[in-house]
Amino acid sequence: MTSYDDPSRTDATTSAAPDEDLRRSLGVARRRFLTTCTAVAAGAVATPVFGAAPALAQDRDRDHDQGHGHGRGHVLVPPHKRGIILYTVRDATARDPLASDLPSGFREVFKQLARHGYRQVEFAGYRQHANAPGGDNLETVQGARLLRSWLDDYGLRAQGNHGFIPSSWPLTPADTDTFKKHLEIANILGMDHMGTGGDPTTSSYRADWDVAADKWNALGEIARREGIKLYTHNHDSAYGFLLDGGPLDDQGRPTRSSGIRKLEYFLKVTDPRLVWLEMDIFWAHVAQYKFHTYTAHDGSTHRSVFDPAGLVTRHNKRYPLFHAKDGVVSTTNGMGWDMVPFGTGDIDYTTFFSRVGQVNYRNPMVEDDNSPSATDPAQSLREAKISYDNMAALRKRRC
Repeated sequence: MTSYDDPSRTDATTSAAPDEDLRRSLGVARRRFLTTCTAVAAGAVATPVFGAAPALAQDRDRDHDQGHGHGRGHVLVPPHKRGIILYTVRDATARDPLASDLPSGFREVFKQLARHGYRQVEFAGYRQHANAPGGDNLETVQGARLLRSWLDDYGLRAQGNHGFIPSSWPLTPADTDTFKKHLEIANILGMDHMGTGGDPTTSSYRADWDVAADKWNALGEIARREGIKLYTHNHDSAYGFLLDGGPLDDQGRPTRSSGIRKLEYFLKVTDPRLVWLEMDIFWAHVAQYKFHTYTAHDGSTHRSVFDPAGLVTRHNKRYPLFHAKDGVVSTTNGMGWDMVPFGTGDIDYTTFFSRVGQVNYRNPMVEDDNSPSATDPAQSLREAKISYDNMAALRKRRC
């Protein structure tokens, strides 16, 4: 039996998974994709009007939006929503400014990213090289004020951080205090969202996801009182199938699945007013490749191909952030995809962003784990520009 995670769809139109069955089911990669617009989600996608912005970002916005023209369709990622997670350029923020003429530390990296055209950044911690302005550790109220001043100088907005989530449950007083400190930092930086780079739990068992939901609901309530939306970030395993029934193993744990995916279950049992998600689109496509068959409670085998964009549309505003990470199809690495700079791979971002819509609500952050290079110190910032240009070029196909 074969099905798609979205029961309303019988013709999934996400990008290609590497094996031939998935290629037939899901279509093909960007360069050979549909010539029609039947896959695109309903709803108009419009380019917003912006207020005044610092010259670096404002000029870049104009250049890209005029340079690509309007004849190709509506902009899929408006200029004010084009972001990058700083993990992509972590070698640059960690670089010793006394030993290199390349941008080094947060302040110079912000300036360079603004020149590229970015308007948002997502933090991956608050540490930089000790010789950079402000010193090594900016994970303080004073450090946050300094970071905010640099963001403002270059017309950038902080939109999230992969930072501290307490390991304790029930929460210890020390963990609660540290969590609240990070919320204070987030507010100083002007974030709407604060989150983590990890899954709520690495377990496959429903009981453990129930515990994780209780914890995240509690943390989300603390965050809401501070005016922050708390989000969790996925890797591929979170979109694997939940073990929630069938025969028990020798430790009394279920061995079979109802077919619901772990993070789908998490969405069901967490409060939508307290807990949000950031989809890493690359890892969601890896999950599409890896997790397509499950054993039901009665022992029968079922095939269910994951549709990342379909999950987002079904839960809509619970996905305010994305990691926009690209990949080329691979049949040899066990994941289905090899990571590459945004816009140079096979993941069909035109269709993905068209389907999920809500362009003035979503916050896509460019990410490439492999951009830093041991032999080419300029690579990560150079690839950040390539990724920006490719994101700015995305247009909804015209029917």
